[in-house]
Amino acid sequence: MRKIIVIGSANTDMVVKAAKLPKPGETLLGGTFFMNAGGKGANQAVAAARLGGDVTLVTKVGNDIFGKQTIEGLRKENINTDYVFLDETAPSGTALIMVNEEGENCIVVASGANANLLPADIKAVKNIADAEIILMQLEIPMKTIAIVIKNAKLNHQKVILNPAPAQKLDDELLDGLFLLTPNETEASLLTGITVYDETTASMAADFLLKKGVQNVLITLGSKGAYFKNKNLSLMIDAPLVQAMDTTAAGDTFCGALAVAITENMDWEKAIQFAVKAASISVTRLGAQVSVPYRSEIEI
Repeated sequence: MRKIIVIGSANTDMVVKAAKLPKPGETLLGGTFFMNAGGKGANQAVAAARLGGDVTLVTKVGNDIFGKQTIEGLRKENINTDYVFLDETAPSGTALIMVNEEGENCIVVASGANANLLPADIKAVKNIADAEIILMQLEIPMKTIAIVIKNAKLNHQKVILNPAPAQKLDDELLDGLFLLTPNETEASLLTGITVYDETTASMAADFLLKKGVQNVLITLGSKGAYFKNKNLSLMIDAPLVQAMDTTAAGDTFCGALAVAITENMDWEKAIQFAVKAASISVTRLGAQVSVPYRSEIEI
């Protein structure tokens, strides 16, 4: 089985489900509260593991109850936790999430220990050179992401970068990157092109390909996903579902995609696999708890 190393965040999500999202200064009553495991790194690791991947997660948690629960949960998912580092100086990451009746959400993240996952920690990861896929997001320090990408290029390893939460990226980071997976908002920020459909996604993909990215895959929510490289362009539609909560849909997509690539699926089949996984996740409330298992996906 080919190895996937996910390097990223682990959080505890505190979620309130309500009829609508509050306006500034507004207090809403009647919401349902629950807590579950989250963080983009951990979510993507769980997705890859549930869908058949051999997964190691590199992350940092606080030496607190949330950190202990995170490690316990990851082990139950058969994820290698040898490189879940303990931070004695900061609490575990937490996210406050509000979800409305349409499944839309707004999220505020307190990074905590995630902000202390540093290049020195990456040096301690003994099996990083064995990974076929290195999967990352932007909830850890940019200097850590940069050193991982630099080393992966030297070792001819494939890096999937999910540029979320949205922020600008240096050209040096993009040049030679195997796969970039922005959503509409992130693609718009990275390129200056407002992305909302296949045509604008193609324009944004061209911009990123010129920056040296080898493959660009832009997720378009309920419309599906658009893929482009120098030889191929594809629009993969998403199945019509009743969305309950979109939290971790993008993470499920990325984890599924990593598995599909390690299984040598062609691009069309790999993206269909990832879109199907993500479309199942949005029909369920929560982050990691919403991620489907391999047996639920039929292509």
